[in-house]
Amino acid sequence: MSENKTAAYVCKGCGIGDRLDTDQLAKIAESEGKCSLVRQHDFLCNADGVNTIRNDIEGEGVTHVVIAACSRRAKTDAFGFDDVALGRANLREGVIWVRPDAEEARETTQEMADDYLRMACAEIQYMKQPAANQNAGTNKNILVVGGGVSGMTAALEASKAGYGVLLVEKTGQLGGWAAKLYKRVPDREPFADPQDTGASDLIKSVEHDKNITVFVNSSITRTSGAPGQFSIDISAESGETVTENVGSIIQASGFSNYDANQLPELGYGKSPDVVDQAELEQLAKQAADGPIKRPSDGKEVESVVFVQCAGQRSDKQGHLPYCSGHCCNTSIKQAMYFKDSNPNVDTMVMYDDLRTPGNGEDFYRSAQRKGVSFTKGKTHQVNPVNGQLEVKFHDMILGEDAVAKADLVVLATGQVANSGVDIEQATTLEVEDEDGQSEATAEADTSEVQVPVESILNLTYRQGVDLPHLRHGFSDSHFICFPYETQRSGIYTCGPVRRPMDIVQTMEDATGAALKAIQAVENATLGRAAHPRSGDLSFPSFRREGCTQCKRCTVECPFGAIDEDEQRYPVFNESRCRRCGTCMGACPVRVISFENYSVDTVGQQIKTVDMPDEFDEKPRILVLACENDAYPALDMAAQQGLEYSAFVRIVPVRCLGSVNTIWVTDALNSGYDGVMLMGCKKGDDYQCHFVKGSELAHYRMSKIDDTLQQLQLEPERVQTYEVEITDIQRLPTLINEYVAKIDEIGMNPFKGF
Repeated sequence: MSENKTAAYVCKGCGIGDRLDTDQLAKIAESEGKCSLVRQHDFLCNADGVNTIRNDIEGEGVTHVVIAACSRRAKTDAFGFDDVALGRANLREGVIWVRPDAEEARETTQEMADDYLRMACAEIQYMKQPAANQNAGTNKNILVVGGGVSGMTAALEASKAGYGVLLVEKTGQLGGWAAKLYKRVPDREPFADPQDTGASDLIKSVEHDKNITVFVNSSITRTSGAPGQFSIDISAESGETVTENVGSIIQASGFSNYDANQLPELGYGKSPDVVDQAELEQLAKQAADGPIKRPSDGKEVESVVFVQCAGQRSDKQGHLPYCSGHCCNTSIKQAMYFKDSNPNVDTMVMYDDLRTPGNGEDFYRSAQRKGVSFTKGKTHQVNPVNGQLEVKFHDMILGEDAVAKADLVVLATGQVANSGVDIEQATTLEVEDEDGQSEATAEADTSEVQVPVESILNLTYRQGVDLPHLRHGFSDSHFICFPYETQRSGIYTCGPVRRPMDIVQTMEDATGAALKAIQAVENATLGRAAHPRSGDLSFPSFRREGCTQCKRCTVECPFGAIDEDEQRYPVFNESRCRRCGTCMGACPVRVISFENYSVDTVGQQIKTVDMPDEFDEKPRILVLACENDAYPALDMAAQQGLEYSAFVRIVPVRCLGSVNTIWVTDALNSGYDGVMLMGCKKGDDYQCHFVKGSELAHYRMSKIDDTLQQLQLEPERVQTYEVEITDIQRLPTLINEYVAKIDEIGMNPFKGF
């Protein structure tokens, strides 16, 4: 590290110079931080301050820069020096804005600032400015799998932006479900009548677009590679296979209708006059603006009942527990088919809850004006009786059972995602624990009925052939923070394969996925990470001689970025890596690191804090805060002037999944009185930006209890919390309550050893 030259810059602006002794900070940077160059500036983020740093980089040969000013989340453009290693000491949000401006608090406030500068200097000494991935792929074509509305929209949007597109459809024609509809729900004012589907126009646009190559009667039989360099085998029904290269992938494989044969109690299969919504669309197309006729005898329908939530929003075995979103509007639209051709047809929509997303109540009111009746009731049974259908239901307004008769019954069944093979169902992998013992890890099995499916993408990843699923079978994507993002870098989902949705929502969703796919190929070309660390050039490396081949990194990587060679050593695919550091946190022998984030960059921050002895009555609490939710929430708490204890020292981490247990044990051995880990919400409704990081951290920290017992330390000294970015009021309270708890149980007995 002798070739490195470190410079520290202490800002006096935003009240820092008024509240802190910046001369003392400068001395610490020079003496303890080993900085070759130390400067103070009244407003470091202004043009003069930025030029001062830039001139030192170019004229003084500075390679490592420490900025002691505001949060690392602030002034990123002003301090965007991408040719040096950069560290930030958070003196504004992390110190003066969370401490009272009172004489009695001045000493502990200064100690807090001193430590943050020490920590930034210690971190920077073990950092390198990362170079771009040399194995980056440069292909900018985009593969779209699925030729329905979502797939065609994504293809057209990518083409408009100037990107080449390969569109693969397994059937013989484009259009998907939309091409099978008679009409669609209106997407614009006045939301009064069904409108043309627009599918034929979309198909023509795709077929005449020079940037789009269409494969019909084809499927994906192999997908390998990474963003910027995917290799795809596209196989036709004839058996002919072509191999294409693409930069990113959009899975728009759509949905299938729920199998109404599972609803015999509602008459399906007992009578041809009980149909689902898709079958009614075919009857309407056959009628071609004329009266709709029932399938059994061709008689013109004079009365029809629409049964909402048929096999949906139900806890019964084999039913769908969720709402499919479009069904209420679809039934309203289909009821208008009858009224528009013959106002005298008796049309009843039987609903529990009526939901009309996208058009308010306008479409519903239009149906009422046309004479469609709406009845709040739950249908129990549908039976054919004397040439008609008898619908038995419970009237939820009158609170009594009732019977309605109809010529035709339409069941509003739901959407089942065409998401491919559920790769998590039967996955069990052997890994070794920290003591070298073998243990099994398996994903939890679900109790839902599984339908035999074929793979959509046929991935060659060791983690499985398709994208991971959510609990209801939809392809997993990051709903909270990064819609369309999946656990496979460079592969995005959109449309009903991601969640239930109607045509309007599908087209918006497809546009978003196209933009993400474009961003992926551009980042890949530059060797940079995709979201959520978009633009990060770092990637993991490991010391082969220290690796024990335990497989923890390969198993725990949420994104399938690590494979193994023939000798079971990890092989890192940098282009797939999201730079979360989960592999680093998983490694029991600590041989995995990033050039700008490692066990040492964090470990040295922890160790460099000035540790008061037990008689000073100044505890030290280490807070390892996720940079995605917890750290921003703490910054926003500071902006609101919410105070918390001066005894905490906060270290932002890329993800709680990157936390190596050595940091916790080192902290306790160094005299810290407590350790707080703040990560994102885990579980089915996870908010973790890296999907599994928070969950893995909770699991690892559960094993810390054994270490605490061996050291005869209280389990309360290490606590893990799930926090959200909106927990602005909660986090300062959480910190203060934790400090009070440490005061109650006493100082760490290892302090001073």
